[in-house]
Amino acid sequence: MKYSEEFKLKLVNEYLAGSLGYPRLAKKYGISSHGQIARWVRASQAFGQEGLRNRQKNRVYSVQFKLDVLHFMKQTGASYQDAAIEFKMHNPTLIVKWKQAFLTKGTEGLRTKGRPPVAKNPKKKPAKPAGTMSREEQLERENELLRLEIAYLKKLDAFQENPDAFLEKHKQRWRSNSKQKDTDQKMC
Repeated sequence: MKYSEEFKLKLVNEYLAGSLGYPRLAKKYGISSHGQIARWVRASQAFGQEGLRNRQKNRVYSVQFKLDVLHFMKQTGASYQDAAIEFKMHNPTLIVKWKQAFLTKGTEGLRTKGRPPVAKNPKKKPAKPAGTMSREEQLERENELLRLEIAYLKKLDAFQENPDAFLEKHKQRWRSNSKQKDTDQKMC
């Protein structure tokens, strides 16, 4: 939800007056997260009233800038809010998105520029008719579905024959997989 600059300023001033803390202010004004008010206060302290303005036009950040911000956070242990203030950004949630993109896709994940623009007159793509798969593709699809069905039925039979043994076997498999993941993460 977007809040007006005046509303944000009112809450910041009320907080700075010292009458209520973040949780009580959030409850009083029906804001779901008191952390939002804390971000407004920090932004106001760092950038003045400019820090509370809603941006009309999104700013485009270079890949190098994004890497610099993430590197700064890693080296200093700074929070998202601290990094945003250090780099004169008004939206620390952007940094959260950058970090997630970097962790999943590496530097390539930082090249994306947000949502693609929405066309004013979107052209609907014609729905691909079901019969457009080649005969070979249809047979491969059918084989895969049959393999899945057989695997499911085998597991169902095993479970029905001895539920306790089946569950124990899968618990062990799950534990060994989670230990494997822990070991992999420690190596990184």
